[in-house]
Amino acid sequence: MTRIRTRGACPSLAAPMETGDGLLARLLPNAPMTLDSFIGLCEAARAHGNGTIEVSARGSLQIRGLSPVSAPRLAAAIAALDVDTGEGVPVIADPLPDDPAALIDSNGLAAQLRRAIAEANIELAPKVAVVVDGGGRIDLDALAADIRLRAIPTGARVSFQLALAGDAASAVPVATISTGEAADRVLALLELIAARGREARAKDVLPAFTEERSARAPLPKSSRACAVGRHPLKGGALGLGLGLAFGHAEAGALVALARIAEANGALWVRPAPDRALLFGPMTGANAVATCREAERLGLVTEASDSRRRIVACPGAPSCAQGLIAARALAAEMARNMALAGEGTAIHVSGCAKGCAHPKPAPLTIVGTERGCGIVKNGSARDKPAEYADPADLIAELESLFNKSREAVHA
Repeated sequence: MTRIRTRGACPSLAAPMETGDGLLARLLPNAPMTLDSFIGLCEAARAHGNGTIEVSARGSLQIRGLSPVSAPRLAAAIAALDVDTGEGVPVIADPLPDDPAALIDSNGLAAQLRRAIAEANIELAPKVAVVVDGGGRIDLDALAADIRLRAIPTGARVSFQLALAGDAASAVPVATISTGEAADRVLALLELIAARGREARAKDVLPAFTEERSARAPLPKSSRACAVGRHPLKGGALGLGLGLAFGHAEAGALVALARIAEANGALWVRPAPDRALLFGPMTGANAVATCREAERLGLVTEASDSRRRIVACPGAPSCAQGLIAARALAAEMARNMALAGEGTAIHVSGCAKGCAHPKPAPLTIVGTERGCGIVKNGSARDKPAEYADPADLIAELESLFNKSREAVHA
């Protein structure tokens, strides 16, 4: 019998979550998938759900439009595929296989940690997560986690900076440890968190590290690549990262994409942070050919694409909480507004929960009973400074930007 998760918990294949368009199931592949397995997963999403597949900011796959009857069938179909989907505490590692830039085998350590956590049978809050950043080419700095390990060179050796409760900028460093002691230290910290109660998170144990915190500073922000683009692999091949516009695509388009990648030599695919899919290995010419076809299918092929500067949740009608059609509005913004630069420029949230981007953004559009609330330099939870009808939003934003430019040049 399928259990249904309520909001505030994390959905899974076994316990999907209710949304506006049915149930949503989430899985985090722990390793690259064969293209045949990925195609099978997409076909299962189309057969048992509504055919919409998402890649989350953390690199999880989400399948929408399930029912209490179809959800177990989806889980059974995926179980029959060659896909390593852990259901325990998420342990996120470098997504790029055969990465020559990696300082350590972060995926090997992540697998060791998953086994140790499962064997210890620790009861933790649903959203507790661990990041193992092996220093690879793809940037993991934006991923928030209860426990972060970041590989750093220390002389001729590699060590880990151990930090708690945040992303690379906000997590609190508490120790520098050897790679050999990492698994035991992480397990001990998880047990310490669990001892504080079933809803405890890493922030709840930070007072125990007051002395260590005072003597350590966060590592500087890395200058690594985002997942979208071409990435060198060992042996001279390339990995190709393609983004899903606003984090979602139709299963049929992803099946077509996988077959195109396969025709161009790719053997595997893996979801990656920042709502992307990595394919490889490929030659340079094959990567160019795949990009050309991916663009035709609506995928994001360049890191400079305006759609990457807008974060949008599903909104109405896909989410029962949504008061505006967030992704439709985001697509209209990307078509009509020039958004140069890097990072999130606009967050479009269907409601005040701000699930897709809890942090402040330069501009947040939030669904309210009065239409689109406009928040400058804040989050979806902040009170809007003004409101606009969804049909008039682009004109309102253009007026807002013109006023800002006039104020700068005044």
